[in-house]
Amino acid sequence: MSDTSRTSPQPADADSPAARLQEVTAELTARWPETRMEPSLDRIAALMDILGEPQRSFPSIHITGTNGKTSTARMIEQLLRHFELRTGRYTSPHVELVTERISLDGEPISAERFVETWEDIKPYVAMVDAAQPFPMSFFEIVTAMAYAAFADAPVDVAVVEVGLGGRWDATNVIDAPVSVIAPISLDHTHLLGDTTGKIAEEKSGIVKKGGLAVVAQQPLDAAETILRRAVEVDAVVAREGMEFGVVHRDIALGGQLLSLRGISGHEYTDVFVPLHGAHQAQNAALALAAVEGFFGVGTAREQPLDVDKVRAAFAGVSSPGRLEVVRSSPTIVLDAAHNPAGALATAEAISESFGFTRLIGVVSTSGDKDSAGLLEALEPVLTEVVVTQNSTQRAASVDALAETAVEIFGADRVQVETRLDDAIEAAVTLAEEVGELGGSGVLITGSIITVGEARILLGPR
Repeated sequence: MSDTSRTSPQPADADSPAARLQEVTAELTARWPETRMEPSLDRIAALMDILGEPQRSFPSIHITGTNGKTSTARMIEQLLRHFELRTGRYTSPHVELVTERISLDGEPISAERFVETWEDIKPYVAMVDAAQPFPMSFFEIVTAMAYAAFADAPVDVAVVEVGLGGRWDATNVIDAPVSVIAPISLDHTHLLGDTTGKIAEEKSGIVKKGGLAVVAQQPLDAAETILRRAVEVDAVVAREGMEFGVVHRDIALGGQLLSLRGISGHEYTDVFVPLHGAHQAQNAALALAAVEGFFGVGTAREQPLDVDKVRAAFAGVSSPGRLEVVRSSPTIVLDAAHNPAGALATAEAISESFGFTRLIGVVSTSGDKDSAGLLEALEPVLTEVVVTQNSTQRAASVDALAETAVEIFGADRVQVETRLDDAIEAAVTLAEEVGELGGSGVLITGSIITVGEARILLGPR
């Protein structure tokens, strides 16, 4: 079972949209998983050609990086919608349902539309499969479905998140005038390279000739690589901390209050973002700079964006599974951190924004991730940890994860539960043991798969 096949466990009638969605998802996930990469754009380019190049029918903003891509994409989408543009958004992986990957006007497409889009392109996928040495993957097909759905809508602009890397990612058949490179750290090193500089070579491949690259603060070798790419393709670079950035931020009830400097040099004050952590402030700065660049602010257009629309857009931002509070008494927080850099940002945000006196972690990671690095980053904020295993084949063995956790936390701070539902129940019980319930919490983290399954188990919000 691939992580891409996750759907709601609710029973469905055989002919219902939910049942058809399950059938189509199973059909698609029988193909290469999105974690398998064959460095070529030939298959997706061939399909786009047969479909009439739907990705050319709209301008786009393309986003890569190691952490923060989805939150930044959702912020960009909100900003564009508040400037009265019809948007398409493509992100991955999904939290609960595959339909979340393709959004129109801020909402996931319906199960019916997802199925219809697949049925429309299915004969052409078969043609590409027959002509290519390798069949199309799950991710390539869903990317094509997104571009077809956006063209059919039609959208005014698409916000597209890279799946893996950048240069050879299936999304990279678009010619985006604005590229965003979120912070780069070590992840997928077996595919992308073992240094941030090498990883940046892959990710900077989305920067297009004559375009604008909006770049977060990066490790030195990554920054140098990105700048070389920009020079090669004659792209303009806007750098966080130089041309734009966070001027000031204060912790606020339910989020944070920011002052952001855009690439225009204008300062947007009193911007409330209902998300926690310095990393989300950084994402907000990236999103604002990208949208300014899309509208030509600082170049063809001298005037900054309407600050009231900017404030309204950011105030309405959400990012499911990113320090998302889903229950109280005790407080249960879901976070999709899956690598050491993401876990460190999560730990810092927890310390800054939550007053936990006792925090129990529920952790299940993927087997190809740096579980030790993730646990080390979380250790200072966790009183105890319950290690477990999500339902997918990619999950790290609970026994191996427990062994690593004991080395970092000590045996007296580690509990093992083989099932996620049992792990959540155990963590809640541990959190409730303390006298002052208001100071206790549960953090469920380790992968977006774990977070998605926890969301389903915990029920409607």
